[in-house]
Amino acid sequence: MSKEKKEKRLRLWTPASYRIQVEGELNESWSDHLGGMRVTTHKREDQSIVTTLTGRVMDQAELEGILNSLYELPLPILSIENLMEENNEGAHALVKSSSSEHAEEGSKR
Repeated sequence: MSKEKKEKRLRLWTPASYRIQVEGELNESWSDHLGGMRVTTHKREDQSIVTTLTGRVMDQAELEGILNSLYELPLPILSIENLMEENNEGAHALVKSSSSEHAEEGSKR
């Protein structure tokens, strides 16, 4: 298989774009404290507020720092999506990770 046809894989040390949703409200001024992520909020049908952070991080260590900051606020993480380009046309694959999976991982540490 040629190098051009190899699947682009996520590595711990490579940049990637993410969308993170948390329960609760953060205003745009938190962007600088969260790796420059774009901060938006919306209300659900039950009137609870969800904040969405979208942006590119330099590596998995920076992502972990953002997640730790959210934990310290404390804002429950609802979802994390990796927005990975599949090809040159800009199509995206979403890799979802539920907050319950992260809670299980955290309890093992």
